[in-house]
Amino acid sequence: MKHPFPFSAIVGQEEMKLSMILTAIDPGIGGVLVFGDRGTGKSTAVRALAALLPPITVVKGCPVNGETAADVPDWAGIETKITHSIPTPVVDLPLGATEDRVTGALDIEKALTRGEKAFQPGLLARANRGYLYIDEVNLLEDHIVDLLLDVAASGENVVEREGLSIRHAARFVLVGSGNPEEGELRPQLLDRFGLSVEVTSPKDIETRVEVIRRRDAYDNDNAAFMLRWQAEDAAIRDRILTARKALKLLKTPEKTLHDVAELCLALGSDGLRGELTLLRAARAYAAWRDDTALTRAHVRDVAAMALRHRLRRDPLDEAGSGARVARVVETVLA
Repeated sequence: MKHPFPFSAIVGQEEMKLSMILTAIDPGIGGVLVFGDRGTGKSTAVRALAALLPPITVVKGCPVNGETAADVPDWAGIETKITHSIPTPVVDLPLGATEDRVTGALDIEKALTRGEKAFQPGLLARANRGYLYIDEVNLLEDHIVDLLLDVAASGENVVEREGLSIRHAARFVLVGSGNPEEGELRPQLLDRFGLSVEVTSPKDIETRVEVIRRRDAYDNDNAAFMLRWQAEDAAIRDRILTARKALKLLKTPEKTLHDVAELCLALGSDGLRGELTLLRAARAYAAWRDDTALTRAHVRDVAAMALRHRLRRDPLDEAGSGARVARVVETVLA
């Protein structure tokens, strides 16, 4: 199987790459929504980042990627507690997936052949401790959206039907991508994404040529291409691991908390999820920068990606939500 395209070899799209790095440092940020043109590297970036991250330790055969014997659910029926390493999971949630496919359901084969009432895990079980990727998330059916909202909020998948009563951990980084021309995302799901970025096709010839050159090298001289970018990917991995440790020691001044609250209040964002997400993203960014304390500059740099999708619509403002955030940031955090 061909290794995913190197994360460090992706040309441009710096905001998208940074947002994914921040969620790798602190998965509690709540995932990333990437909206923009087709063919701009959205799915490539997700798989590239997951391949770049260090493997996770799981109990062999555990359907929910449990790290220790205590994490293996009773219904799994696993006797061995041997652990091994696997790549960070990346699970695709197709638009046509049924609720049973997503959450899991009764194992029909075992029920018919053995007369056993067994549970067949779904996509949420496979995505635990990894990434759940939804392409064209704005076209997802409403009942699947509602289901994802519940699981994303609780970190647990609950199945209560067909005589089954199953619970298992379902903590994952939710990454959604889509084209805004094909439909808007429901506000309930939109607010659940921690960060939101907008991607566009490159406008200059040199950048487009470089994209073609790298993709051609990846397809036709894969071994040499992967070796060329191995060191850059390793450097990003090391920075992410270092940032995860630094995050626990990072100092958050009271003044910066006031900046976060004042900015969200000035933007009129509903609820307090904006403040909490902005704070976590700014802290992850400070750790990524190897800074020891959170400052106003960190808040300024991540404000757009943390808040642009939380603003109330203004039909008289044609500049876009990102520009609105930038204007308020300049006023409040000048």
